[in-house]
Amino acid sequence: MVIAKSPSKLTLPQINPGAETVLDYLIGKFPQIDAQVWRQRSYDGKLHWHDGTLITSESPYRPKQRVYYYREVECEPVIPFDETILFEDADILVAYKPAFLPVTPGGNYVNECLQNRLRIKTGLQTLQAVHRIDRATAGLVMFSVNPETCHLYHQLFASRNVSKTYQAIGKIDADHSEPLINQQWEVINRLQTADPRFRMRVYDGAPNSHSRIRCLDRLQGSALFELEPVTGKTHQLRVHMQTLGWPILHDRYYPTLQPEAADDFTQPLQLLAQQLRFIDPVTQQPRAFHCGYTLNLAAGLSERV
Repeated sequence: MVIAKSPSKLTLPQINPGAETVLDYLIGKFPQIDAQVWRQRSYDGKLHWHDGTLITSESPYRPKQRVYYYREVECEPVIPFDETILFEDADILVAYKPAFLPVTPGGNYVNECLQNRLRIKTGLQTLQAVHRIDRATAGLVMFSVNPETCHLYHQLFASRNVSKTYQAIGKIDADHSEPLINQQWEVINRLQTADPRFRMRVYDGAPNSHSRIRCLDRLQGSALFELEPVTGKTHQLRVHMQTLGWPILHDRYYPTLQPEAADDFTQPLQLLAQQLRFIDPVTQQPRAFHCGYTLNLAAGLSERV
């Protein structure tokens, strides 16, 4: 059994969904986790309030209070690729995340995530991710170093005041004869959860997603694209590339969900979070970060020259 070194946390909603106790709420919120697992965590002292007071099986629901718990899995996979710290000052840290490594704990991962690795590497236990990219995606992730300014950087992403640039390699039909290089597309549509719920699909209705996509190069049955997400819906770029008819190479979710299997480290998703640009909310100065890599149609991921 692998137990998380740092707790996960959640805030109980202002409107009680009908739970008498904290345990009732957790059991209802996480149906994929057996109720007895939550009961055992409370018996073992693995649930507590913000002030460290233990939450027992009888602790009543308290709206807007923060609950801390320690995730655990039977066997945690090890990701054999290294992260790189690219920048650090008194307020933020920017790192390169390899494909397959999650940003924060989730699913079968409790300690093997970018946030935990960086906390160990830097000794900063308050290090906090201020945005996310998919586990399958490689590239830039920004963290808050200073708890007093953390909310400013969270808000920066929440208010869409960060310009992001990605690269992707898409699969192209061999008989596609229309010119692609230097062509641009605006994809605007409505994305909602599908079945299973970790996938997204396009629905009719008011648009809630927007991406700008440009072709940089083409080689036989694939092409290199530059992508700029205007909005930040889950799997947005992956679905938008599929919408155009050019699904991203090695995508196990789109267009067809592949059977569950162990990671194939020789076939990473060809999607790279390459650049971040924004006005720093603390210094009011422009910031620009590049991950140091580019996608190569012939070689996959390659270092920038």
